Amino acid sequence: MDEKFDAIIVGAGLAGSAAAYRLAQAGLEVVLVERGPYPGSKSLSGGVLYGRVLSELIPNFWDEAPVERFINNQVITFMTGEASFSVDFKTQAFSAPPYNGFSVLRARFDRWLGEKAEEAGAMLVPGIRVDHLLREDGRIVGIVAGDEEMRADVVIAADGANAFLAQEAGLRERIPPAHIAVGVKELIGLPRETVEERFRLTGNEGTAYAIVGFATRGVSGGGFLYTNLESVSVGVVMHLDDLIRHNLKPGDILEDFLAHPLIAPLIRGGRLLEYGAHLVPEAGLQGMPRLVTDGFLVVGDAAGLTVNNGLVVRGMDLAIGSGIAAAEAVLAAKEKGDFSAQGLSVYPQKLEASFVMQDMRTYANAPHFMENPRLYAAYPQLATTLMAQLFAQTSQPKAHILPTLLKAVKESKISLLDLALDGWKGVRTL
Repeated sequence: MDEKFDAIIVGAGLAGSAAAYRLAQAGLEVVLVERGPYPGSKSLSGGVLYGRVLSELIPNFWDEAPVERFINNQVITFMTGEASFSVDFKTQAFSAPPYNGFSVLRARFDRWLGEKAEEAGAMLVPGIRVDHLLREDGRIVGIVAGDEEMRADVVIAADGANAFLAQEAGLRERIPPAHIAVGVKELIGLPRETVEERFRLTGNEGTAYAIVGFATRGVSGGGFLYTNLESVSVGVVMHLDDLIRHNLKPGDILEDFLAHPLIAPLIRGGRLLEYGAHLVPEAGLQGMPRLVTDGFLVVGDAAGLTVNNGLVVRGMDLAIGSGIAAAEAVLAAKEKGDFSAQGLSVYPQKLEASFVMQDMRTYANAPHFMENPRLYAAYPQLATTLMAQLFAQTSQPKAHILPTLLKAVKESKISLLDLALDGWKGVRTL
């Protein structure tokens, strides 16, 4: 193309589309390039969107967006091969605007947000694979797709966890297995009334499970289950390096998880609608690249912006927040006519001032804490053993709770020192 644009955004996921929407809204000429036939076509369905940041960009987005259920029920579960122990929290405070979070099917939701960017004035170009960055005099000035070149003042890389463009731009090295996780997920269709009966839901209420222990067969990571209107999203996410060390196959782990006595009744009779796997950045603050170079910014998963603190997994809201911050930085750079790294340095400054980097720093130690092998075997065993001893009624006299707890700890082979240290680290991490 001979035309030069204000910005080219590579990847029409949540980060890329949020950036495109904000820039187009401000009147800039923006191209949103998507490798798939439409935004969301490559997305693996299912997840929880914590949408407060999106509501600042598109007020009351839930009135028109294809959200599934508002999540007002959070369940944290410790799981062994035969038992499970859950902490179940439900509140009506999360059941009214502005809501806390929604379950979404990414193929539908990403398409909606990409089309919103297009409605705002962005040029959406699907079915284009970006092969290389275009450089002149050491500065990034556009992209190369096949035999075509496309030029812009700035390129925003929203190309996902593999972050190929950030690597080509020299902002990061190849991502090590220790900094990445693999997620395997199924979308299982069930009648709406079945979903609501099994999960004790009324209307559009929704439940999200975070599960640790047998769900990943001892591999660092966790299981999840989210309710949609007429389906459930269920799967596991595991650290790639630990998965390799255990010499286990993700598909086999998922099958065992789906057959567990806790999960199997929840999905019984369901119809498999979708199956897939994808990579997830898991290193937190440690895995983030440099975010800016001349004519180039990195957002979303490509920037390593995810939080997994063991209670919730967040990436979508951080992606949207980074897309908005990147757009604001481009607007400031255009006003000054300076798209150098210095001119675009407003981007990391805006991230630092927002919830995005503040939350990344708050949970900076979470990835290291989640590597503790006791989380995946010893503690689920301790929790379920303790509950079994408390609830079991036999012909023998019952002991008080303290001796019962000490007996369960002894049987778990967790030392009191390890218990104290892990508790202290957990409190510091959270």
